[in-house]
Amino acid sequence: MTQQARNWLLLAPAGTLFLVMLIIPLTVVLIFSFGERAPSGGVVPAFTFEQYANLPARWTAFKNTMTLAPVGTLSALIIAYPLAYFLAVKVDSKWKTILLVMVIVPFWTSILIRSYAWIFLLGGRGIPMVLDWIGIEGVRLINTPFAVLMGIIYGYLPLMVFPIFVSLDRLDKQLLEASSDLGAKPWRTFLQVTLPLSIPGIATGCMLVFILLMGEYLIPALLGGGKVFFVGNALVDLFLQSRNWAYGSAVAVALIVVMLITITFYMRLIGRLGTSRDDVSIM
Repeated sequence: MTQQARNWLLLAPAGTLFLVMLIIPLTVVLIFSFGERAPSGGVVPAFTFEQYANLPARWTAFKNTMTLAPVGTLSALIIAYPLAYFLAVKVDSKWKTILLVMVIVPFWTSILIRSYAWIFLLGGRGIPMVLDWIGIEGVRLINTPFAVLMGIIYGYLPLMVFPIFVSLDRLDKQLLEASSDLGAKPWRTFLQVTLPLSIPGIATGCMLVFILLMGEYLIPALLGGGKVFFVGNALVDLFLQSRNWAYGSAVAVALIVVMLITITFYMRLIGRLGTSRDDVSIM
C-alpha cells in the first residue's frame, strides 16, 4: 500500500463523519431555505427567495444574538483571564489540580438546573429581595438582558478558563525571569511577554464560547422569559411550533453566514496578533 493510500485510509473515518454529520445536513437546510411552507407545515420544494426577503422580521433575534454573544464572550474573557493567570502562574503545583476541579465542578450539573438556580437568585426572592432590605427598591433582574448575560458568563466560564490556563501553564518561566532581570516592571512584563504569548489560549477560548453562544437556546429561554431571545429560540419556534421549515432554514443559513463572516475577521485579527507574538519571541 502506497503512502497516499494510507493517508486516504486514515482520513476516511473523519471525512465520512464530516460528510454525514455536517455537509449533508447543511446542504439539506440550504435546499429547504429556497422552498415554501406547506399548508400543514413542513416544506414544499420550490426555488424562491421569499424566505430570505422575510429575514428582517427576525431582526430582534439577530440583534440580541450579535449583541449578547460578543459581550458575553468578552465578559467571560475578562473574568477568566485573571483566574487562569492565578492558577497557572501564582498557585503551587500541588494545588492546581484541586482548584481546576473546582472550576469544572459546575459542569457536573445539568445546565438546566444551573439556569433554574439563577432564576431563583435573580427572581423576586433572590437578589432583588436583598436589595429591598438595604433600601434599593424596584430592581428587576430576571427576564432582562442582564439575567441572560449572567447565565452566559456562568455557564461558559470554564470553557474560557481552560484554554487560557493551558497556554499560560506552558509559558517558559525563564522569559519572565529574563524580563525582570532586564529591569522591566511586572506590568510591562505582562503586557510585552505574558499577554502576547497567551494569545493562542485567548483565541481558542473566545472561539469556543462565541460559536456556542451564537446557537444558544436554553439560557435565553429560561432567564430571558421570552423577552430576550436569540436566533436559537427563533429556530425552535419556526421548526417545532409554527412548522415553517423553509423560513427556519433561511434563518439558519443567515446565521451561518454571519458566523462565517465574523470568524473570518476574527481569525485575521488573531493572525496579526500572532505575528506580533512571534516578534516578541524573537526579541
